[in-house]
Amino acid sequence: MEMILPIMNQFTEIETCVECSAKNLKNISELFFYAQKAVLHPTAPLYSPEEKQLKPLCVQALTRIFNISDQDNDGILNDVEMNFFQKYCFRNPLSAQALEDVKTVVWKNTTDGIRDDGLTLNGFLFLNTLFVQRGRHETTWTVLRKFGYDDNLEMTDDYLHPPLRVLYHCTTELNQRTYLFLQRVFEKYDADNDGVLSPIELKNLFSVFPYFPWGPEAFNTVCTDERGWVTLHGYLCHWTFTAYLDVHRCIEYLGYLGYTTIMEQESQTAAITVTRAKKLDLEKGQTQRNVFLCKVIGPKGTGKTAFLQAFLGRSLQMQSEMGADLCDFTINTVQVNSQDKYLILHEVDVDCEFLKASNATCDVACLMYDITDAKSFNYCASIYKEHYMESRIPCVFVASKADLPEQKQEHGITPLQFCYKHRLPPPFHFSCCNDSAASSPIYSRLALVASFPHLNDAELSTSSLCLRVTLGAAVTALLAFALYRALARHK
Repeated sequence: MEMILPIMNQFTEIETCVECSAKNLKNISELFFYAQKAVLHPTAPLYSPEEKQLKPLCVQALTRIFNISDQDNDGILNDVEMNFFQKYCFRNPLSAQALEDVKTVVWKNTTDGIRDDGLTLNGFLFLNTLFVQRGRHETTWTVLRKFGYDDNLEMTDDYLHPPLRVLYHCTTELNQRTYLFLQRVFEKYDADNDGVLSPIELKNLFSVFPYFPWGPEAFNTVCTDERGWVTLHGYLCHWTFTAYLDVHRCIEYLGYLGYTTIMEQESQTAAITVTRAKKLDLEKGQTQRNVFLCKVIGPKGTGKTAFLQAFLGRSLQMQSEMGADLCDFTINTVQVNSQDKYLILHEVDVDCEFLKASNATCDVACLMYDITDAKSFNYCASIYKEHYMESRIPCVFVASKADLPEQKQEHGITPLQFCYKHRLPPPFHFSCCNDSAASSPIYSRLALVASFPHLNDAELSTSSLCLRVTLGAAVTALLAFALYRALARHK
């Protein structure tokens, strides 16, 4: 051993030295134990012997783990949070005495490891440093792997991208438990409790990500306050939007946020609901979907962008101040038979040709023409005949710039006659020039048509009325039954 010690001191990457003998069976089991430990729980990625501290990548990973575990975002892990962390990583909570012993060790060896009887980030890092220095690498590795890290301290593909099967014509939505989780995350980082996330608060929320996931277009896609800061409603809308259009990216984002940890799930796929195929919805005459995609199609200059931004409550003046770099998507909620539904509006580029049927696929098509342009309706009519007339996708024609004098359209028949001929609802006149554009019934109308694609215009009105009557009758019956039971108990 005297010969080996100088070598170990010279080459710090040597973790362990075991004196053994195959002939005398000396320390054979110990040899394999330390060999296995060196492979499964290596020191090199975690700790720098020269500097006697954790390496930057390890600190970065443990900081993310601390931030996720600090569920109230007060900068410390209290006893409840420490026990939750302990149970999640090691399946057993700590006893009250064990918790006190841990905090005592940290308090004696650090100046800022304990605050308000809780464990700070520096205290958390010190504990993991202590584990490595005392040869208990497996403790830190267990924590890291539980939160999705591999041997190189990068998040594994299995953790970030668990398999999710989505069949053709099915869509993906967030379930109610996921909305509650996302709301908790929002409230955790909303430091001043004003219902919006400032740029600093949003940066703190995304500090557990390796990159900032939202670009400038995100704030043009959802509702914000007058400063352009995202509201809780807009925040939830954007998550709904991501889950619908790019579910695998949404699953990745939930992985960074620690969804599986906080919600105690096997993977982020538990956050997603895969709807049934649209064909079944049409057969049954009803849908279970809560998110609908509407493609807004029309010639250039029709006002499609203004229509999308008006959906978020933004006037023409506000849009002009925002500049030309606006997203071609917006999402908001609308009421359909007294229920909130998410409606995604997608502006289709006028230069984009529908090369195949899937390019025209949506839940409802909004064909928009400019009443001040005599040639505008021709474009919408040709798109309808080519892509939607033989499909089962419902269509709504919208006459934009309704505040201006109307020109006669250079089409064989008027837009009203065209809609009547093809059994479509009459064109809906819309203007962005008034303050009530955001509350225009056209948006609810689009969501209603998407919810009941098998019904025509007259049937939609009847269905809506019948549903309201049915719900009213059900509520009345429940109240009557409750009153009857109360009177029966009284007697």
